[in-house]
Amino acid sequence: MPHNETRELPASNDAVYRFLGGSPLAVAFRLILLSVLVGIVLAAIGFDPWNILRSIQLLFHRIWNLGFDAVNWLWRYFLLGAVIVVPIWLLTRLFGAPRGR
Repeated sequence: MPHNETRELPASNDAVYRFLGGSPLAVAFRLILLSVLVGIVLAAIGFDPWNILRSIQLLFHRIWNLGFDAVNWLWRYFLLGAVIVVPIWLLTRLFGAPRGR
């Protein structure tokens, strides 16, 4: 009989490896690392792990306000530019050379 170098895992371990997607220790390490990274991102946008529902409500409130602040900001710059652009455009239309049609 030839000597086979590969060892077969017991069927129960094979099912665990398949279910977890790898060795339990490697999967646990990846989950811990990913949890820390996601936690940093969530903390940066204002989530609190002890009051998650309130944090979600505050996030949507901030996004809502940010959207309207952006519209307000855009409107102010539009008005500021229009004070100059529209009269110049109107003057060029009124006093510009007529175009042949």
